[in-house]
Amino acid sequence: MTQDLHSGVTAVPSDAAAGTAAGSRAARAVSWLRRHRAKAATAGIFAVALAVLISTQLAPKGDTIPLSVSNAGPEGARAVSEILGRHGVTVNSVETFSAAMDALTDRPGSTLLLYDRNGFLDESQLSELTSEAGRLVVVTPRLNTLAALRSGISQAGVVPDTAPTLEPGCGLTEAEAAGTVSGESGFLYDGGTICYRPPGTSAGLLASTDGGVLTVLGSTAVVSNSGLARYGHAALALRMLGNSRDLVWYLPGLSDMNPAESPRTLDDLAPPWAHFLGPWLAFVAALAIAWRGRRLGPLVFEPLPVVVKAVETAEGRARLYHDSHAVDRARDNLRAGTLVRLAKELRLGSDAAADDVADAAARHLGRPAAEITELLREHPRNETRLVQWSQELEKLENKVRTR
Repeated sequence: MTQDLHSGVTAVPSDAAAGTAAGSRAARAVSWLRRHRAKAATAGIFAVALAVLISTQLAPKGDTIPLSVSNAGPEGARAVSEILGRHGVTVNSVETFSAAMDALTDRPGSTLLLYDRNGFLDESQLSELTSEAGRLVVVTPRLNTLAALRSGISQAGVVPDTAPTLEPGCGLTEAEAAGTVSGESGFLYDGGTICYRPPGTSAGLLASTDGGVLTVLGSTAVVSNSGLARYGHAALALRMLGNSRDLVWYLPGLSDMNPAESPRTLDDLAPPWAHFLGPWLAFVAALAIAWRGRRLGPLVFEPLPVVVKAVETAEGRARLYHDSHAVDRARDNLRAGTLVRLAKELRLGSDAAADDVADAAARHLGRPAAEITELLREHPRNETRLVQWSQELEKLENKVRTR
């Protein structure tokens, strides 16, 4: 620190002045944040949300559609698509019938993979696809799809649980080279060349027409991401789908359904008179509501608790026992009530056993203890005997009370 000889004022070095200014700016920033903390928090949340939105928009797109080449989940088929691409096969994924026809027309001789799990395509559409494709591979087709293809291949049930794995057992090169495949949750087909037969049946998981123009595969596990690495699935998928340089991957959607072939609605199935019956029933229901509502009247509020007489409770419970034929339950309740009242009358206490009550009652009445014990331990088997037994118990109580 230096001192000016003429003015006598102490001079502060420049570094110290800069530190003081920085501290002052920090203090002002902290003070501003304290005054505007709500706005600052809102701006921070907005910035984070904007960053998340931008990152999700820039991330690779995918879907959750089963056997979609864009689906990286267990049920998707992105893995087999990328493997085919590395082996020189161009995979063209299409989502509509017109796009599939354009792709097959532009690439003559292409292989077409068809997975129409909901049966959206009709016979004419399937016929057009078959005529344009060099080879058609259909995965788990529905009954109407198989019938429309007119290939002679038909459904023959499901793979039994006793056959978790299947061996080729046929002359197809693709199946023999692939070896064992999984039979879990698979479908069986009959007709043409059959491969992967479970023991004891002539149908198989894979069926192919002569020349391999049409191949029907009864399991999605062969081409899905979760099952591709198991057994010989990868080898079978590559050999089935990699015969040509171009592969059209087609998963039909709802937009491909022919409106004329769409399922009939309840309105279409209903008879003509139902259009009049519906409004009429609604009108009758409204009249019934108005009629019954007026008969019942308004709600009546009653203060609680409500005192119910003991005799009403006993009669109500007795009716319930009678309606349900609960002889055993009623017998146990009658015996328990009798023992409690006798023990109180004979001053035995609430913890007295049934034998103690019987002995005390016998001494009090001067009767054999075995007779009283037999009466108390009796098990009536029908309602008639139950009524007689209850009357005998009541007589016993009266004798003990009046003696």
